[in-house]
Amino acid sequence: MEVDYAVVGAGSSGCVIANRLSARPGTTVALLEAGGRDTNPWIHIPVGYFKTMHNPSVDWCYRTEPDPGLNGRSIDWPRGKVLGGSSSLNGLLYVRGQKQDYDRWRQMGNEGWGWDDVLPLFKRCEDQERGEDEFHGVGGPLSVSNMRIQRPICDAWVAAAQAAGYPFNPDYNGAKQEGVGYFQLTTRNGRRCSTAVAYLKPIRDRQNLNIITNALVTRVMLEGKKATGLVYRDRSGTEQTLKVRREIILSGGAINSPQILMLSGIGDPDHLKENGIEPLHARPGVGKGLQDHLQARLVFKCNEPTLNDEVRSLFNQARIALKYALFRAGPMTMAASLATGFMKTRPDVETPDIQFHVQPWSADSPGEGVHPFSAFTMSVCQLRPESRGELRLNGPEPSKHVKIIPNYLSTETDCRTIVDGVNIARGIAKQNPLRSKISEEFRPSADLSCDDYEGTLDWARSNSTSIYHPTGTCAMGSSAGSVVDARLKVHGIDNLRVADCSIMPEIVSGNTNAPAIMIGEKASDLLLADS
Repeated sequence: MEVDYAVVGAGSSGCVIANRLSARPGTTVALLEAGGRDTNPWIHIPVGYFKTMHNPSVDWCYRTEPDPGLNGRSIDWPRGKVLGGSSSLNGLLYVRGQKQDYDRWRQMGNEGWGWDDVLPLFKRCEDQERGEDEFHGVGGPLSVSNMRIQRPICDAWVAAAQAAGYPFNPDYNGAKQEGVGYFQLTTRNGRRCSTAVAYLKPIRDRQNLNIITNALVTRVMLEGKKATGLVYRDRSGTEQTLKVRREIILSGGAINSPQILMLSGIGDPDHLKENGIEPLHARPGVGKGLQDHLQARLVFKCNEPTLNDEVRSLFNQARIALKYALFRAGPMTMAASLATGFMKTRPDVETPDIQFHVQPWSADSPGEGVHPFSAFTMSVCQLRPESRGELRLNGPEPSKHVKIIPNYLSTETDCRTIVDGVNIARGIAKQNPLRSKISEEFRPSADLSCDDYEGTLDWARSNSTSIYHPTGTCAMGSSAGSVVDARLKVHGIDNLRVADCSIMPEIVSGNTNAPAIMIGEKASDLLLADS
């Protein structure tokens, strides 16, 4: 088969690009996805991430290497392996980040990536339930809606945070991010709006678009310094070749895109040789610069029922399912969190440097079931970590997972910020009306003093987990350590681009799904302009 464009990865960015490119008549597009179609019904139910995360039929089920910053622990890194990618598995939270994030990208030499450049792209993709204004759009493919569920414990948290001095903010995606309030979601009428639903489903019958699932791309074909095609394994494991006349776009995400580049001979020559791969193009930055948001999850036992109690009995589960089936309402419409807050840990910080995710339930992790007692969770993460890790190949076999070395909590600022975030969370818990609802500090226990810096840091190292926002492994820029330029072209290789969260030169201050979709929109504009 031969096409004009090949997009590798049908995730948050790839579905957008496939849609926009195939809208041009006469342009042939192939979209290759290593996973299958999004037929699992739990994908489309908002709370379904409890069933899809850690499910190998739709999740890559990555795990990190043991990390010194986590006291030697290895932790889960779920990533979507299905149409829609991680937008089919994630917590549905729509967060753009701060305008300063994108202005910093621009100041780093990436022309066209400042806030004024990307805001129109955010608005273009959006169909905002609240309506159109200076910061939001309507009529776009991606439905963004308000919460369809409220719980008293989350309302109490928002009130307690205000009592602690943090302002209420009805729209953290608006004029400013700072403050507390409620999440906006990528849902439509009580169902998940993944990029497969938003961007692929309406156009899947286009004759010039070929969606190939269960296609594991093993390498990019190079003729000298020009990308000419792809090699992939089909459902049966047979190798197939796809020739590409114009451009190849890697949108496999922060793990798969750099892995494909390295398997293709593009990366650090010494590392490639160590893994039995012939170096064809030296680009030492491939796989480097890895950043992620680390979350400390504080759990508080309650003296009143929470969602833990609502879902514990089979009768209640049946009642919840019936309410969802009849009205698309109730707990099954719930995202990963209800309430949120963007705050500063110190007065000298220009913009918020921590984010809260507040959940009316508690569990060791999504997919493992809730705790057998009444409780809620206050998760706090550092928005702009300094720590950077890397990905390393685990041999030349494409089906083997790469080694993920996140290097969490490896700088003084990161350590101080997570300790400050934990202490802020515990301070909010002491404010009414939340204080009266808490019966016990469960994680960490009340025995750990807020004045014990080393003890709190050690607790964070032993209990924190990823919030699933890997970025930066094919960083955009002009330095020797960058991988792509401001037009997302791989330095030194013709007809090859990367478009996903791996291109972020710095992680954004918030959840990464909305920026990934924006990156897909931006890449589409660049590709169409250059064609």
